[in-house]
Amino acid sequence: MSAFALPARRRDRGSKAARFTRALAVAGTSAAVLALPIIGATSASATPGTSVATTVSSKAASARAANLDVWIRQSLAIMRQHGIPGSYNGIYRNVMRESSGNPFAINNWDSNARRGTPSKGLLQIIDPTFAAYHVPGTSFSPYDPVANITASCNYAAHRYGSIDNVNSAY
Repeated sequence: MSAFALPARRRDRGSKAARFTRALAVAGTSAAVLALPIIGATSASATPGTSVATTVSSKAASARAANLDVWIRQSLAIMRQHGIPGSYNGIYRNVMRESSGNPFAINNWDSNARRGTPSKGLLQIIDPTFAAYHVPGTSFSPYDPVANITASCNYAAHRYGSIDNVNSAY
């Protein structure tokens, strides 16, 4: 048998773990490719000893972190105007757990997605919850970072008292 021969038994490509692994691999590649124009890259070359994916993801991550700071601060200002409780640290902690700071994150594999309403954005809010807890003066898009944070914090305030009290998926 050559080094490239397939195993005698076919691996179960349909298992949940296999599908999840493939989805992560595709998402990682797609994110790196999509980030090239955002960071101003004109080609996919890198300096010797540095992988393109590492270069792209680290630059995109630091740009996203700088933006995340602005988005959280804007949301906190709107939340203060509407009497919605929450702190920078509480929002940041939940954003990093839910989306790693990616405003375009979407969960297409959980129970909400199977029902047709995937979780979206920085704080992974579903459309009906976003609509119910939307805060006036913010965008009507759950992918808008400030609108997503503000609506999610409004929901968390009604359900848990504050986003600061949320320590797991909500």
